[in-house]
Amino acid sequence: MRNPIFGEANSFNTTQYVGELFTADSGRTPLLSMTGGTTGGLRTDNEEFPTAVLFNYPDARQPSISEDDAAWGPSITHIAKEQETNVTQIFHEAVGVTYQRLSNTGRLGGVTTLMSENAADNELDFQIAHKLKVMARDIEFTFINGQYSKRGDVFSANQSRGLIAACGNVNVINADGDALAKSQLSDLFRQMADNGAYFDDMVIFVNSRQKAAISEIYSNQPGFMLPQSREKAGVNVLEIDNDFFKCGVVYSKFVPQDVVLIADIAHIAPVFQTVPGKGHLFLEELAKVGASDRYQLYAQVGLAHGPAFLHGLIRGLEV
Repeated sequence: MRNPIFGEANSFNTTQYVGELFTADSGRTPLLSMTGGTTGGLRTDNEEFPTAVLFNYPDARQPSISEDDAAWGPSITHIAKEQETNVTQIFHEAVGVTYQRLSNTGRLGGVTTLMSENAADNELDFQIAHKLKVMARDIEFTFINGQYSKRGDVFSANQSRGLIAACGNVNVINADGDALAKSQLSDLFRQMADNGAYFDDMVIFVNSRQKAAISEIYSNQPGFMLPQSREKAGVNVLEIDNDFFKCGVVYSKFVPQDVVLIADIAHIAPVFQTVPGKGHLFLEELAKVGASDRYQLYAQVGLAHGPAFLHGLIRGLEV
């Protein structure tokens, strides 16, 4: 659950402690990292950008053309194209630290011992670094779960479409509350092949429940060989080989527990909309108001996810 603490960091709401910093919240953003991170990806100068231009061939058939038909020639037809789009959306955070808090580096709270070091020597650096993590987590969550919305005025917000929504009703299996089974995965792989998936760089993204289920499913298959070592045990399936492709298996905290998402990473990229003179993800000092330092972090990012037939989804699994 998102739980921001509003207001500037001061000497009382951000007590200085000694000891190593820990958080139970995941800082890993595997999808964002695999697709270029905050320094890679694509650039756009328009908040709406293309994700794919789709066209279909006519159904394959055996022609039946007589000599007379050939003499007159075929009717003229054309292949129609259709463009699909997504939008960049704003990711925006602000930090502020009072001068007195910045100067109170020797004022400590909690238990202190000579064997410990300050958890955060510079409160402003700490706040900025971890607000960048907050933004990266929000981008990762959006790239997976984002629901598309295109703004109509300055009072409404663009929202970028994520991979789950991008799948639409193509290459989708509804589990209806059943536990994940190998037959479901095999059906999805076959469905993707029949619908024209390219299978260039496939990765399965799953949360903890389905990651454990995949390891259990494939370790129970006939012919699965455990290591010969008598000192190691356990199974961690990181790659699946099937009739159509090989794919990695990646744990991601931001995938819903009832979902298995398979994506072709070769055709996915973050799209950054650059602010002239500032960049696409930047830290900017805000106007001075009293004795504090204030900054904002700003980015406009969307997901180029390619067409739905490249990816696949099992949803509604037992959790």
